[in-house]
Amino acid sequence: MVDKKVIPFSPPDISEAEINEVAEALRSGWITTGPRVKELERRITDYIGVKKACCLNSQTACAEMALRILGIGEGDEVITSAYTYTATASVVCHVGAKLILVDTQPDSLEMDYDAVEKAVSAKTKAIIPVDLAGIPCDYDRIYEIVNRKKSLFQPANDIQKAIGRIVVCSDTAHAFGAKWHGRMVGSIADFSSFSFHAVKNLTTAEGGALTWRTIPGISDEDIYHQLQLFSLHGQSKDALAKTKLGAWEYDIAGTYYKCNMTDIMAAIGLKQLERYPAMLQRRKEIIEKYDAAFHPLGIQTPEHYTDFYESSGHLYITRVPGITPEQRNEIICRMAERGVATNVHYKPLPMHTAYRNLGFDIKDYPNAYAYFANEITLPLHTCLSDADVGYVVEQYQDIVKDYIIEDCEVGAASA
Repeated sequence: MVDKKVIPFSPPDISEAEINEVAEALRSGWITTGPRVKELERRITDYIGVKKACCLNSQTACAEMALRILGIGEGDEVITSAYTYTATASVVCHVGAKLILVDTQPDSLEMDYDAVEKAVSAKTKAIIPVDLAGIPCDYDRIYEIVNRKKSLFQPANDIQKAIGRIVVCSDTAHAFGAKWHGRMVGSIADFSSFSFHAVKNLTTAEGGALTWRTIPGISDEDIYHQLQLFSLHGQSKDALAKTKLGAWEYDIAGTYYKCNMTDIMAAIGLKQLERYPAMLQRRKEIIEKYDAAFHPLGIQTPEHYTDFYESSGHLYITRVPGITPEQRNEIICRMAERGVATNVHYKPLPMHTAYRNLGFDIKDYPNAYAYFANEITLPLHTCLSDADVGYVVEQYQDIVKDYIIEDCEVGAASA
């Protein structure tokens, strides 16, 4: 075996360009929400192909503010996947709506769309699909569902009325830069919430962006203004506007929230965005190397690049056929002993205390549990050298082949 390396799971890819831009922001004297945030929003709209974007302090804040813009709350229902991180679902609870979880399709990261359709009721106000690992959902199928169920929809405010159907509020935390039928993710769902957390492809340390499709009869500027009110305590002017001479006066329009992005965060994002096309290409190269090494062993992975979509290549999710959760954990420990950090994406929500306390039971989500039971996520980031990738491949092949051989032998013996 080659000399042991240390391969972290997902460190941020920060260059001197980001460091210098942050230093310039600090020297400028403007470190909270200001000109760099506005410039990052402008560049994101250009990149995604939408009219407006709003940068906030997390994807979670973006997703919650979308629900609040839509007036979704007590008495409403929102449907999402049982196989996701808590942020997808917790925002539904934050606004007081009822959370409806559906199982995934067999051997898939995607929601069971037939189950989604069956779960729709007259109380359903939104569906939150998840572009897990950066792989776009089947948006054609999702829009087919919400359009077919239009007659059940009961709008509760002007935006809901203008949309005229269940709203698609996509969790695109992983999918910045992904494409569906040639269109950028972020321009497909009614509302899309991206994450720029430290482990994401493009980072601002913490942070996120909300994008939306233009709604006929609703002003994009009005939506943006309401998001500004929501994110800054309901204050009618942000700090930048108040710095204009004699412009101190402001109003508090509502008892709202505090979740704005800072210019220090935006400074990182501006330089990350300049580097992003090359970063996406590097992720694709690594995925191709992994696929070539692991598919011949029978290791299962989702498809990141097809004729219909392009992933952002956020996570490299693998499944080792036939292994138990205990064996999965053994593999993770053995990889760690060789210096390679791995992870699991995700433990289904009904397995967590908070969601069990809401009445969810993992027995009702057998496909999600089956996917989780033998899932291992390998390092996939742009700080990996070719030698690092080769080392991960070598260690994983060496460890996993024992479990695959054992599984095959057990199967042959029982036959």
